[in-house]
Amino acid sequence: MQKQFNQLPHRLLTSGTFAIEREMLRVTSDGALAVTKHPEALGHKATHPYITTDFSESQVELVTPTFPTIEATHDFLETLYDITALNIGDERLWPQSMPCALPEDGTIPLADFGVSGLEASRYRQHLLQKYGAKKQLISGIHFNFSFDDELLSTLHEGSPEQFRHFKDQIYLKLVRQYLRMRWLIVYLLGATPAVHTSYEEECVNHMQALREDVFSNKIALSYRNSDCGYTNVAPLYPNYMTLSAYADDVRRFIAKGDITHPNELYSPIRLKTSRGGNDLDKLEADGIDYIEIRNIDLNPFEKTGIARSDLRFLHLFLLYLTFTEETTYPDWQAEAYNNQQRVAKEGMSPTSTLTRNGDDVQLHTYATELLDAIDAFDTHYDLGFKDIFPALREKIDHVNMTYASRLKMIMTETGYNAWSLAQAEHFYEDAYANRFRIHGYSDLELSTQVLMKSAIKRGYRVDVIDRSDQFIRIHNGKRYEYVKQATKTSKDNYVSVLMMENKTVTKYVLAEHGIRVPEGVELHNESDLSQAWNQFSKKPIVLKPKSTNFGVGIHIFKDGATYEEALSAFQYAKTFDDVVLLETFLPGKEYRFLVIGDEVAGILHRVPANVTGDGVSTIHQLVSTKNKDPLRGKGYKTPLEKIEIDDIVISFLYAQGKTPDSIPAVGERVFLRENSNISTGGDSIDYTDQIPDVYKRIAVDAAQSVGATICGVDMMLPFLDDGHIEYGIIELNFNPAIHIHAFPYEGKERPIGDLILNLLFRN
Repeated sequence: MQKQFNQLPHRLLTSGTFAIEREMLRVTSDGALAVTKHPEALGHKATHPYITTDFSESQVELVTPTFPTIEATHDFLETLYDITALNIGDERLWPQSMPCALPEDGTIPLADFGVSGLEASRYRQHLLQKYGAKKQLISGIHFNFSFDDELLSTLHEGSPEQFRHFKDQIYLKLVRQYLRMRWLIVYLLGATPAVHTSYEEECVNHMQALREDVFSNKIALSYRNSDCGYTNVAPLYPNYMTLSAYADDVRRFIAKGDITHPNELYSPIRLKTSRGGNDLDKLEADGIDYIEIRNIDLNPFEKTGIARSDLRFLHLFLLYLTFTEETTYPDWQAEAYNNQQRVAKEGMSPTSTLTRNGDDVQLHTYATELLDAIDAFDTHYDLGFKDIFPALREKIDHVNMTYASRLKMIMTETGYNAWSLAQAEHFYEDAYANRFRIHGYSDLELSTQVLMKSAIKRGYRVDVIDRSDQFIRIHNGKRYEYVKQATKTSKDNYVSVLMMENKTVTKYVLAEHGIRVPEGVELHNESDLSQAWNQFSKKPIVLKPKSTNFGVGIHIFKDGATYEEALSAFQYAKTFDDVVLLETFLPGKEYRFLVIGDEVAGILHRVPANVTGDGVSTIHQLVSTKNKDPLRGKGYKTPLEKIEIDDIVISFLYAQGKTPDSIPAVGERVFLRENSNISTGGDSIDYTDQIPDVYKRIAVDAAQSVGATICGVDMMLPFLDDGHIEYGIIELNFNPAIHIHAFPYEGKERPIGDLILNLLFRN
């Protein structure tokens, strides 16, 4: 196998599938355990595949699907964190593995899965009685890993051994090796050097107060991985030489009463089968499909609880352990357990020692030699992990650079509760700042990201079929829907789309249904403009391409225009379409009504791109400053678009007697365009609750007149009351942007993604 591994391409060597489970506590604003029920906004914990609970109602568990890369897995975990943080009201997510301030009366609500989860409830009651609730609230990261099937098949080529047995033996060797060397992960990733006052009595080791609410022995790295953490009453050492031997030993532990269930074997690593997880019968029947690493503390310096670089090291570590020789030292399990305990409780001591095959060795020496070997392995096979080693070596050479040491120092200065709450708030603010994004998909239009995030929140599976075309498939159980660009769905027929694309047809159909539209004509050439000019020469007018979207190619003349101005606007619009529409300009303000099904989901007033003077900066400088707003970007990947100073802006400023170098007075608002599209830098203001229902009904009627299910209706309204029913519809849009309603520049954010999902999956 060694020779074969050496001959494999880099792509195959580092291939695999990855998933992460992350546990964390919900806390109140003062840092106490939140004893409220699992929030309804996060869906049903018994059926949601991504967001559930663990031991307690207060303990959220995030579960990613499997991905072929660590980066995609980490991105999904961050998205789940953001969704969770933003849907628990005033509560926050505790960033540490060791618990927050726990109730003095010991009241810790067990996770309630209802009638369908009676077995799970009984198991939790058993854990409560045997280990106590406080220990069960310890949270961590579980890292799931499996080798790529192609890699395993390639390694198996030429072997007389059955593939199933060959595969099991690879995973069993990995497990044995990881157990031997797990102390290194405790050292590098350990981040529980102290406990809160309310937990101190759970630890058998003598502790002292480093601060009022910070207890430690001063040299601990990971209390979670020590005997005062999440461990069995006594160490249990199953036989990992064969799968059947392992299963027999676990059954023996259960028969003796050491544990009641395979899940109660608190090993730092578990054997798993895809069909039944940790079920022994299914594990023996199906074989090992993946392993689960369980001794990773939450990193409270990271929003996700684990750094991407640490995940990459774990991947390399697993490859190294699998494809290097293991020792034959007979008492290796007890040695591995003792090494873990020493690092966990004494890892910050400069004189800390471990044992290697029965011989004492300095922790620093052992760690350095092991990391050197992993580095050499990476170099030999050119695996591409070189960039992670400097930080790892720094932690080994300088214990004060470890997560645990940094954390102990900070908490000693600031306090266990105060610092943790500040981190929780910091991570919440980051989640809020990214509320319109789905991590790992920033290349997609924001409307598509909004819909995907809503689907993930509900526990739906999303397949990105064509990223460049924004084409996705959403699964809700056995049902699925294809969606393009967030609003192109199976609910709209093709002819409706064609009707809305053609502004002449749109106006015809709307007028036929008694809906007011502007007067206008089609212009194919300059002669058409000349013939129609007498009819429109003294009126406010609009010239626009017949079949474009996003406000491209439009000129608006509210006070009328000269023939020369109209001709110039016609020639410009002609560059976007062979046919140009000349229409009367309707008075009032323009509002975008978003119709989904038979209701208006949101209404926006779009203010044309503008800047406000400060008496010092030029218009060009004011635009540059406004464009620095993180909500502004390019290509519909942020709620607002950046403002560009182009020929249209320059012409519009010229008509006001200004140039981009003009300096507006303090408070002077300068508009840069006539059209109010967000796509050209406009501001979006939510008016959904201010517009009378009569106009909402008109918008729905307009959409239904062309058979549209999802539609953007652009309506001009001179008044915002139902005492003057005066309006005009200037356009219908078949692919309306939803992010502008979900995240307006001003006003209430609307759950548009949820409304589209309701439409797609309604009974």
